[in-house]
Amino acid sequence: MQFSDPEFRTIAALLYEAVGLAYNDSKKALVHARLYPRILKLGLHGFADYIALLEDEAQAAEFQMAVDLLTTNETYFFREPKHYELLEQELAAYRSQTAVSIWSAASSFGDEAYSTAMLMSDLQAMGKIGPDWSILATDISHRVLLSAKEAVYPEDRLRAVSPERLRRYCLRGEGPSQGQVLLQDKLRSRVQFGRLNLCKPFDGLGPFDIIFLRNVLIYFDPPTKSAVVDRVLATLKPGGLFFLGTAEGRVPCQTPITTVIPGAFRKRA
Repeated sequence: MQFSDPEFRTIAALLYEAVGLAYNDSKKALVHARLYPRILKLGLHGFADYIALLEDEAQAAEFQMAVDLLTTNETYFFREPKHYELLEQELAAYRSQTAVSIWSAASSFGDEAYSTAMLMSDLQAMGKIGPDWSILATDISHRVLLSAKEAVYPEDRLRAVSPERLRRYCLRGEGPSQGQVLLQDKLRSRVQFGRLNLCKPFDGLGPFDIIFLRNVLIYFDPPTKSAVVDRVLATLKPGGLFFLGTAEGRVPCQTPITTVIPGAFRKRA
């Protein structure tokens, strides 16, 4: 199926305008490979027909499908464990009854949010924090949010979860569900999921004590990265912790932050 340069640039422009995804000419083959099977499944004649769908405001669900196909959501529980070690140290300094509010701002399939909920539940059981803690998990993808709410994962995704936590918070599948893990309701109920486009202005969120914004900025160009980081940091309390993916480095932003460890920063007062 032919995929002309103008067609590629039209799709790239639509994605950038709507959700901030930046695709330069080197990504043309990737876009073709990700969207081609979808075009065949829909019975369309080519990319021009698919572009017409994406430009049709009545086809918002298909646009969301394109976003899902073009973004990678690889993740697993307790990814970058040094961040969770720092978070545990940070929370140990809180008074036991102080409310704690956490935002997983690019939550993908929920691995990060539920990992954090496991840690918070453990700390509450040990009396290190009180019961008044909350986790908000947001993502742009409706598909991954639906999956996150179901909270069913392949066992391998929980490979970094301790046996004790697996016993406390998980149910192993049997029969046709063998190899899968379901998170218990007592954990799922502590995480609230919602759809949010970080590239658009938003209000009514926060203030948060801790924010995770890990492994999503790779999809954005430098100006969008900076704008997203400042927008997110505006909801973080002074002195709060801010996490990026370790490999992402420090993103230039107007908000004053201090590096704590690789990928972890503190918002200055």
